[in-house]
Amino acid sequence: MTASEEMNKSPAQSEGEINTSPRRHEWAQKTHNDATRSLLDEDAEYFLHQSVSSPCLSTIAKAEGAYIEDMQGRRYLDFHGNNVHHIGYGHPRLKQAIARQMNELPFAPRRFACKPAVALAEKLVSISPGNLSKMLFTTGGSDAVEVALKLARAATGRHKTVSFWDAFHGAGFGASSVGGEQLFRSHAIGPLLAGTEHVAPFACYRCPYGYPEVGGKPQLDLCKLTCANFVRYVLEKEGDVAAVIAEPARAVPYIPPPGFWREVRQACNDYGALLIFDEIPTGLGKTGRMFACDHDEVVPDILVMGKALGGGILPIAAVLAQPELDVAGDYAFGHYTHEKNPVSARAALTTIEIIEDENLVENAAELGVYALDRLETMKDKHPAIGDIRGRGFLIGIDLVLSQDDKSPANDLAEDVFYRCLDNGLSFKTTMGNVLTLTPPLILTREQMDFALDTISECLGQAERQHGLKS
Repeated sequence: MTASEEMNKSPAQSEGEINTSPRRHEWAQKTHNDATRSLLDEDAEYFLHQSVSSPCLSTIAKAEGAYIEDMQGRRYLDFHGNNVHHIGYGHPRLKQAIARQMNELPFAPRRFACKPAVALAEKLVSISPGNLSKMLFTTGGSDAVEVALKLARAATGRHKTVSFWDAFHGAGFGASSVGGEQLFRSHAIGPLLAGTEHVAPFACYRCPYGYPEVGGKPQLDLCKLTCANFVRYVLEKEGDVAAVIAEPARAVPYIPPPGFWREVRQACNDYGALLIFDEIPTGLGKTGRMFACDHDEVVPDILVMGKALGGGILPIAAVLAQPELDVAGDYAFGHYTHEKNPVSARAALTTIEIIEDENLVENAAELGVYALDRLETMKDKHPAIGDIRGRGFLIGIDLVLSQDDKSPANDLAEDVFYRCLDNGLSFKTTMGNVLTLTPPLILTREQMDFALDTISECLGQAERQHGLKS
């Protein structure tokens, strides 16, 4: 392959569906009316084209609760929502709080303190694991990740990182460098930051180290957590790593094998590296605990959160750190114009209060167990379901052409995706073949049943179309 051919090669599929596939074109042709096509054409005219988000799938005219609605009046139960819609779209209490704050204090210049920002900081300290009690706010997760990287460098005097292939940490330059998705880091985008070492992630269903699993579960007596031990190996060989940065539960999703994070935490301690947890998609209750790392009882040195923090209305992210990392007051890690924006801070504080007052974390935990149980039953019915994995409302259905060789069923997954859209259910696919379900925490059992019934029906139709029989 020539250098020119290599540059023009499409990157591996990871975040979402292929925007320009024949199935996308066929679905759009039968689904969109002239008004929808007109808006999509205008969008394509003005915005830079990029994978995943352009050309756009469709239009949106309304978002309320667990639903989105397009310009043609079609309503979709939203099991994607970019993981911002924990409390549902347009929560009345949140809109009222934002309106009040806009009337009281709409903006605070960065050099001035304001009560909403301090109140939010106090609340984040109270809900976060361990003693994460020093923080900075940013307007997005990518920026928050890069603040965390700067902080780790300043605190350790080192610049290297260890992170995982296939991880997503944001679209910023530093975030792309520690991220592991080809879509965001390869070809014309590079070269990236120096010293960003990568290792294979935990992925027990298709272990990158070649160890077998049984029923999606690792055989720890055989593999002895090779995935965690390799992190230790790299920390030892490099000798001067500033931080390990990772998603405590991979958003694909993949759930860490038991004991994985305890081993990595100990390796970081032994070699003087910090542990940074990226909880941008998984924090604030998505996995049935306030934070995904709470399941593993491991406290990071730095925790990053975002997405749902603004309640699905305003963009805000946060970086929380152990107090001993407050070591570089003469420098600026962020100093973003809207860092302590009182309206964004009020939105975040109110969002957390709604999550607590409406017992949404508990709802995700209980309904998540129910959904996983139902999906395991569906697995017996559908030959295309290779693996079911998840926690809370972070759920993955891994579709395969053969349960024996686990060959990914990318075309089948795309077929199921469009069939589900036609039946009023929206989600996204990851890695080409994983139906990834991340509903809002306000979901009801009736809505969950509708979603799982829809997936089962559409998957059955697609299996028959593709010649897969139980």
